[in-house]
Amino acid sequence: MKEGKKINFKVEKGIVKEDKPKLSRTLVQHKYFCPKRKKANKKIKEKLLLILSGSVIGLLNGFFGGGGGMVCVPILEKVLKLNNKQAHASAIAVIFPLSLISAFIYVLNGYISSLPLVSVGAGVVLGGILGSYALKVMPPKAIRVIFAIIMFIGGIKLIL
Repeated sequence: MKEGKKINFKVEKGIVKEDKPKLSRTLVQHKYFCPKRKKANKKIKEKLLLILSGSVIGLLNGFFGGGGGMVCVPILEKVLKLNNKQAHASAIAVIFPLSLISAFIYVLNGYISSLPLVSVGAGVVLGGILGSYALKVMPPKAIRVIFAIIMFIGGIKLIL
């Protein structure tokens, strides 16, 4: 017998019989099937939301050349319920291959010259290493505040 399933009995002419649910109910309406259906619908909706979110992140990353990370962190926090540090680390893991693909397309179209690529690239690697160590030791609230300030300043610069 499944756990949590209640079986009702009734007595007819001295014989104990199982009281079965009425046949007029469909399986979808039956109380034992509804929770599973709701969980399945929730998982499907969550997957569709993640696919849509991933598409937006990829579009922004390709369009702005790495700006998808600014959208990726809040999405990972809200949709997947990741904590701050997990969301930032996951965003880097998501954005890295997207950035490589975007960079490859920019190289094919002739938008990247080699001098800034090498000099800025060295600074980005060093900054990335330092940033990953800082993420490890900083409290989550400080990370949220710094992230919010950077997004605010970026938004103001876009407006002006």
